[in-house]
Amino acid sequence: MDYQASLDRALDEMPDLGGSDERLEVPDAQAQKDGAFTRLTNLAAIADALSRDPEHIHSTIQRDLGTNGQYANGRARYNGTFTGGDFDTAIKKYVEEYVICSECGLPDTRLVTEGRTQMLRCEACGAFRPVAKRKRTQQRSDRPDVEEGKTYEVKITGTGRKGDGVAEKGKYTIFVPGAKEGQVVNAYIENVSGTLAFARLA
Repeated sequence: MDYQASLDRALDEMPDLGGSDERLEVPDAQAQKDGAFTRLTNLAAIADALSRDPEHIHSTIQRDLGTNGQYANGRARYNGTFTGGDFDTAIKKYVEEYVICSECGLPDTRLVTEGRTQMLRCEACGAFRPVAKRKRTQQRSDRPDVEEGKTYEVKITGTGRKGDGVAEKGKYTIFVPGAKEGQVVNAYIENVSGTLAFARLA
């Protein structure tokens, strides 16, 4: 066997550490509106594709979207109105932080905990790094779209389970008793809980 053939064979047998996550196929997020909530119906399938705990992904999505929610039986529900694109963006951030190796760019990693530090270990190249904590200072400094004690002009776009009018403002879902779908009303915010706001007609 000549030198060139030997070199080609050796190159073919070497592991590819070129740094590509193209073979990581993550299903598109499937969002489903449910009254004042939005369901992510295929979170379990997304978690399987990423080889990660679905509840861990769920908690990270909550943090990214700035909302609360619940996870059960492969499906997640979040307070507020979100699109599949909103979920896809949050999942992409999750992949960058908790899945892709920063050294070789491959998704062949696993999460481990040492002491109180969460680490990402790459099975392809052996890299081992702590998971970076996200900065939340910007989120804290942002003024919320809805505040208690203020009045907003909103359009009623739906009806809640108790017959209240439902409006959306930013990430907030506002319940307005006495308002009907299609109306534009002035809503005085009496109470805010997470991304849910409870108002009265002003």
